Amino acid sequence: MEHTERYELIFQMSGAEDDVVAVRLTDRTGAGGSPVYEDETGIVRAEISDRGEVRTLASGGHQVPGTPLLARPLAEGVPGRP
Repeated sequence: MEHTERYELIFQMSGAEDDVVAVRLTDRTGAGGSPVYEDETGIVRAEISDRGEVRTLASGGHQVPGTPLLARPLAEGVPGRP
């Protein structure tokens, strides 16, 4: 099965603009059987199903990952997109 290469995870921040993090497909699979994505630092990790369901994953001890409002697929080669 072919998976989307990149997503934007949109987190709602109280009293501020939404926080948007770009994540890329890794070679790992999460506990739910869906692919794991991570940002360039490896700190933000999420398992994203083919239906767009997102489960954030802790990447270190004592981390309490937030839940994104949305996982938006990024099309490769689209002008204006990272």
